[in-house]
Amino acid sequence: MKIVRYLNATGQTRHGVLQPDGTALPLMHDLFTSRETSSTPEAISQLLAPLDPRVIFCIGLNYRKHAAEGKQPIPPYPVVFMKSPAAVQNPGGPIVLPRHLRSDKVDYEGELAIVIGKHCKNVTPADALNYVLGYTIANDVSARDWQRDWGSNQWSRAKTFDTFCPLGPWLVTTDEIPHPNTLQLRTTLNGKVMQDWNTDDMIFDVPTLISFLSGSTTLLPGTLILTGTPHGVGFAQQPPVYLQPGDQIQVEIDGLGSLVNPVIEETVPA
Repeated sequence: MKIVRYLNATGQTRHGVLQPDGTALPLMHDLFTSRETSSTPEAISQLLAPLDPRVIFCIGLNYRKHAAEGKQPIPPYPVVFMKSPAAVQNPGGPIVLPRHLRSDKVDYEGELAIVIGKHCKNVTPADALNYVLGYTIANDVSARDWQRDWGSNQWSRAKTFDTFCPLGPWLVTTDEIPHPNTLQLRTTLNGKVMQDWNTDDMIFDVPTLISFLSGSTTLLPGTLILTGTPHGVGFAQQPPVYLQPGDQIQVEIDGLGSLVNPVIEETVPA
């Protein structure tokens, strides 16, 4: 099942089940309560990020080849940082390059994202997938100058500018993605493939991440977890490749669709 979040013709924000003709059957209740739908389809006026997350946990250095390209050791535990929910951007919405607090080294990171569907604490890896509502695509956009050059590894500052967490195009429920660590992920910049790898290269797989993050910690329904990016990011290219105004970045994951965002500059008043 593909669940979309969208604006309808009257400007109301809805969740609904995507139909083959591109319409949506609106959910009758909260996303985390029931999947019961109306029988009357609605036209989608604008597609939004599939959820407004309560919190965004992110995992760094979670692919073996990505750790290697950054010349980093394999971490003994998941490396955790956070993004502000205000960083979320819709599918098709622009990634805005910061110009007030300027960055000239904005990078892409295509990622599989987990959506937690119910209260989750101290779960085992064997039970962890029972707490997942579904999966979506994320782009963990990152200002490498703030992260690596100036910020003394200020990951959250570098990764939580406005629009630095595009999500979408929809949420795919777990019945369609029973094995999240068998998915091919591709990131394309202006038509050129930059990342093309499989989620089976994760150092810590999806159940392990959920178990670790829920240790002595409650994950609320609506928690979003970005699971890390494979190798091929911009800073590791020779020479480095950073996002520029006019670029288009696309992240595809098998079974989850395609997330496409243009790139523009922030407008700063004179």
